[in-house]
Amino acid sequence: MQAHTAKDVNEKIEQQAKRRVLRAAGTGSAGISRQIQELEDEWDIERWLETNASALAFTGVVLGLLVNKKFFAIPCLVLPSLFQHAVQGWCPPIPFLRRKGVRTRREIDAEKYALKALRGDFDELPTAINGDSIGRARKAWETAND
Repeated sequence: MQAHTAKDVNEKIEQQAKRRVLRAAGTGSAGISRQIQELEDEWDIERWLETNASALAFTGVVLGLLVNKKFFAIPCLVLPSLFQHAVQGWCPPIPFLRRKGVRTRREIDAEKYALKALRGDFDELPTAINGDSIGRARKAWETAND
């Protein structure tokens, strides 16, 4: 998605995330946890595309069956766009959604893990002493999956 988005839009989305993380530094652990939960609930661009495409296609089918067969044109326009997105990673609604600030899962996760680091979730990771990198890796996995 980012590769198919204007550079200024990507920069704006990144700057907004950075500001939110910096602002969270003063909110304490509870505020950071609340912000992390909001990120868990945030819809990424894939979910927006899938939801909108399926709603439009379903509406077109229902209207085609109940009102007028010309409404079958709606799924005939929407579904190829969804297919194009699956194959190429781009479809016509993406620039609009990105300009509205809809983020990729990677962008949401980057903010989430920055907040987790700020909250101190990764402070407990032991350093690799005497080759105990396996123990560090296990702790990292547990921490990342909390």
